[in-house]
Amino acid sequence: MKELEKYLSHPVFKVISETISSKNQQAFVIGGFVRDIFLNRPSKDIDIVTVGSGIELAEEVAQKIDNSIQVTVFRNFGTAMFKYKDWEIEFVGARKESYNRNSRKPIVENGSLKDDQLRRDFTINALAISLHKDNYGELLDPFNGLQDLNDGIIRTPLDTDLTFSDDPLRMIRAIRFATQLDFIICQESLNAITKNNKRIEIVSHERISDELHKILMSKKPSKGFFLLDKTSLLPYFLAELQNLKGIEERDGKGHKDNFLHSLKVLDNVAEKSDNLWLRWAALLHDIGKAPVKKFEKGKGWTFHGHEFFGAKMVPKIFKELKLPLN
Repeated sequence: MKELEKYLSHPVFKVISETISSKNQQAFVIGGFVRDIFLNRPSKDIDIVTVGSGIELAEEVAQKIDNSIQVTVFRNFGTAMFKYKDWEIEFVGARKESYNRNSRKPIVENGSLKDDQLRRDFTINALAISLHKDNYGELLDPFNGLQDLNDGIIRTPLDTDLTFSDDPLRMIRAIRFATQLDFIICQESLNAITKNNKRIEIVSHERISDELHKILMSKKPSKGFFLLDKTSLLPYFLAELQNLKGIEERDGKGHKDNFLHSLKVLDNVAEKSDNLWLRWAALLHDIGKAPVKKFEKGKGWTFHGHEFFGAKMVPKIFKELKLPLN
């Protein structure tokens, strides 16, 4: 595949190949870097998985490239990484994972490439490319991730309930990828997210905020918030936004759906600015309307003082989501 040849010509891959081939060790480029090759979105973050010690391989490769390179080792996770020019390369040993129901932190064992691909969140992130000289550049795609990439589908390699129950952050990640890539989430996965949405309570607010930021910084962020609403995840961390939903009519007088209006404003701002905090402001600009909403006979629906009420609500929301208050 010509897309692969172009990217695999990078000298780092050649050094990795020489290193592993000399001792008949297997190593693969895996995950987002491979996915982004086929999406024509070049990435500078490279994940290498090896059947063996990722830390030892990282240290050997760094030494061969330039012995002044600093390798950062995370022994608790069995990973190591280094920076080379503007590339960031992370190494890990292939592993399999199991989970305790009360934590999204996995129990890790050594495993094969297939085990490592099975633990990936989505088929499009389980694509791997061999770096061994005997099959250099061969794409390993056991779950038809390339087909899902071509079809624009987010799907899990394993049983959907198991995937989202074991690591509930993946529910928001599915929505984030669907928003960023303008993909659809397969119906089975959507159903599983809705079924398991309460599990999001075991995920830290910092991790949720990271994913929300990526949704907000997408080309059309409203897509992500519609999906968060559709799967009933939204009330767990942005109930104030959810409360804006719906149109109420009385005595022939109604009002606009302020949830839809807020998402429309968000998309309009996203077209004009890539400032994250401006996008947050657009999303939350009307949250004060739900608590001050009143019906006045002869006038209709009013939202007096919603700007002031909303301004008081934002710090509480940001504090909950562990976002900066200044």
